[in-house]
Amino acid sequence: MLDLPQELKVAEEFWNYLGGAGAFEDLLDCFELAGLEMQQEIDAYFRKFK
Repeated sequence: MLDLPQELKVAEEFWNYLGGAGAFEDLLDCFELAGLEMQQEIDAYFRKFK
């Protein structure tokens, strides 16, 4: 029922379709920077589950 190459996009294909070429890499860079800036808070949060 679906034309998979034309109608189903995930991960890199999805984000580049929405934001243009390179959007997926830009998004990953943003998450990496946020993770580095919030590393102590993230670590403290997950320590609760050990």
